[in-house]
Amino acid sequence: MPRKGKNYTDRLRGPKGECELCHRTKPLTEHHLIPRAVHRKNYFVKNFTKEDMTHRRISICRACHKGIHRLIPDEKELARDYNTKEKLLADERIRRHVEWVAKQR
Repeated sequence: MPRKGKNYTDRLRGPKGECELCHRTKPLTEHHLIPRAVHRKNYFVKNFTKEDMTHRRISICRACHKGIHRLIPDEKELARDYNTKEKLLADERIRRHVEWVAKQR
């Protein structure tokens, strides 16, 4: 099995804090609202500043993070249509997932 880089498990655990979506206190991960995979695509270079692309992030728990990427696996779609916390929560599927996660331990 290939290694995912130095300190991979530490990055998964992250610092504990309040998830910006479900508000549980859990180890947090950084969700790039404009995924790094699209930073060089022409559409994003033209429509977003470099600052926007690198600093638009939210700190969320692993369950919320996995749910977002499972429900919207296309990174271009994520970057184009869900590039703010408000836009993420406006999606019925994500909102229902976050409500479900909030009830978990």
